[in-house]
Amino acid sequence: MTDAQKTAGLAAATDSAGLEALVSRAARAGKGAAPVDKWNPDFCGDLDMEIKADGTWFYMGTPIGRMPLVQLFSSVLRKDEDGNTYLVTPVEKVGIRVEDAHFLAVEMDVSGKGEGQVLTFRTNVGDVVEAGPEHPLRFVDEDETGGLKPYLHVRGRLEALVARPVMYQLAEIGEEIEVGGRAMFCLRSKGEIFPVMPIAELNRLAG
Repeated sequence: MTDAQKTAGLAAATDSAGLEALVSRAARAGKGAAPVDKWNPDFCGDLDMEIKADGTWFYMGTPIGRMPLVQLFSSVLRKDEDGNTYLVTPVEKVGIRVEDAHFLAVEMDVSGKGEGQVLTFRTNVGDVVEAGPEHPLRFVDEDETGGLKPYLHVRGRLEALVARPVMYQLAEIGEEIEVGGRAMFCLRSKGEIFPVMPIAELNRLAG
């Protein structure tokens, strides 16, 4: 990459409109996520952009209010092995900050029953994801509250935090299943079983 290209790139953009123009050429706006895993561009510095825990995107300290713009940026997101998250185009990648998860799972549909049950989630940027072997659910202890935070794999190393109203829905459809000789509170989707917590712990919390 030439110095001129770097100067004109993402890290040098001074407003969201400039970023939008640059990203749209790489992301093929409106056609879903870009093939960022196939791109290996130069790192061109960090961008003053952050995804907050509630799913709100900020650029230069200001919330990005236009959902089409947020969806465009989300289509070129990639989390690398170094644990950092980037906006990636064929010619450059720039670092951004993520407070918790990249997305928020804001809606869930339940279809089927038993082993045929499928949990389908919609994220705040419009991704529709069916939990299952390719898109597992995981549960992380939340030290501040003593509860659990559910995460859904979306693509690559990107995850969605399950919003609290959806988490309550999950609690209603869970069931007791023996896993490794231990009674566990679990969720099912697409033939996969996702252990949430031991039944004994659930009963303790409920009591």
